[in-house]
Amino acid sequence: MTVTKNLKPTGLAALAAGAMLALAACSPAAPDVAASSSAGTSSPTPGPSSVTASASPTASPGTSATVGKIVAGFPESLIPVMPGATVISSSLDKAKQPATAALVASITAPTAAVVDFYTKHLEGQGFKAVPGDAVGAVASKDFVRNDNETVNIAVVEAAGVSTFTIGANAAVESAK
Repeated sequence: MTVTKNLKPTGLAALAAGAMLALAACSPAAPDVAASSSAGTSSPTPGPSSVTASASPTASPGTSATVGKIVAGFPESLIPVMPGATVISSSLDKAKQPATAALVASITAPTAAVVDFYTKHLEGQGFKAVPGDAVGAVASKDFVRNDNETVNIAVVEAAGVSTFTIGANAAVESAK
C-alpha cells in the first residue's frame, strides 16, 4: 500500500496542482503547448503508475518532469529522497543557470522529522538556514549557499502523512 492512498482525492488534487504551479513558476513559459487528458476514456489499472512528460517542440532542451518517480538526471546528491518516502513527482531544468530541481514526496513521518532530515543534509553540503520556520500554518524552511544557490522545503502534515515539496536553484555543476 502506498502512502498516497491515505490522502483524500481533493487533497491529492490540490497537492498536484500546487506542484504544477511550483514547476510552472520555475520554468520558462512555453507557448503553443497544449495539454491533453484521457482521464475519462480509460479504465483504471491496478498498481503504481508513472507518467513522464515528453518534450514539446518549444520546450527547452535539458528540461524534464515525471510523476511517480525520480526524473532522469535528477540531482539526488543535492536533493536525496528521504528514506521511506514515496515520490509523487520530480522535475529538472538544467537549460539555464542556475539549474532548477523540484521534488514532491510523502512519508508517514512527522513534519519535524522531514525538516530535520533535509536540514542536516543541506547544511552538510554548505547551505545555511535562513531564519524562519513557517509560512502561515505551513512548515517552510529556506537555505542559501554562495549567495546565489537556494533551496526551500515546505511540509504539510495530515492524518499522519507528511507531504513535502523541495525546490532548488543551484549551480548546474551542483545539480548532477
